Amino acid sequence: MRAGVLYGIGAYGLWGIFPLYFHLLDDLAPTEVLAHRIVWSLLVVAGILVAGRRMSQLRRVIEDRRSLRLLSAAGVLIAINWGIYIYAVSIDRVIEAALGYFITPLVSVAFGMAFFGERLRVGQAGALLLGTVAVVVLTAVAGVFPWISLILAATFGTYGLLKKLAGVGAAESLAVETLGLAGPALCLIVVLELTGSGSFAAGDLSTTLLLVAAGPVTAIPLLLFAACVTRVPLSTVGLLQYLTPVLQFLIGWLALSEPMPTGRWVGFALVWAGLSLLTWDGLRHATGRAAAEELETEFA
Repeated sequence: MRAGVLYGIGAYGLWGIFPLYFHLLDDLAPTEVLAHRIVWSLLVVAGILVAGRRMSQLRRVIEDRRSLRLLSAAGVLIAINWGIYIYAVSIDRVIEAALGYFITPLVSVAFGMAFFGERLRVGQAGALLLGTVAVVVLTAVAGVFPWISLILAATFGTYGLLKKLAGVGAAESLAVETLGLAGPALCLIVVLELTGSGSFAAGDLSTTLLLVAAGPVTAIPLLLFAACVTRVPLSTVGLLQYLTPVLQFLIGWLALSEPMPTGRWVGFALVWAGLSLLTWDGLRHATGRAAAEELETEFA
């Protein structure tokens, strides 16, 4: 249990400090950074599968048409998510990106209702209402629809849904997702380098190393997350996941000096209130269900 929590803190902590890494690459075009992230992630995860002698498992996933379709669609969604996030960091909108990951659990609740026929409990309904009001407030304050936040939340929420339906291991799923994207990504890198617009060969050594690091930066937290979810209850994972947007928010606000006017604080407060309500409802429901199961076992 303790090891699982530490793995979770490692995964969500690394995801939380992503803005600092991508901020170092904000002079580059987001599409170039995205292309390198895809290619180097594939190489790293392929190395992990080879070292772990799990290529046969990858082959079985590829041969399963249902899993292949689901993970291919998941790959497109995560590429959009990565690209929007890199773009948000490059234009100093880290706080807006963090909001997207705060909203993601609310999107997951909506998906549970829409795709799995789950009935909304009062706490979940209240959380969704607060999240909706928050979007309205943030739009009114900024005068611009928070499209970065909502695209990040929608793509990551849908990505999680597809991964849940596929039911494939972390390394194998990332390999399939990036394999389908690696061809176009590699073509873009080659074209940029041949036309002199690329930063991999023509840039300084630090830029080259940062681009290569996109592989392990992507793969390591994913593997830590996989180690976490097999060792701790999902309720604990649900609490740990808030570490990522909290760190991203703090980095945007304190480290990168992005503005937080009063109206934005109000919007974020509504989101945080919704998440608190959602967490309380989830823990209460899980405790009640566990107690009911224990009672059934006792009188069986």
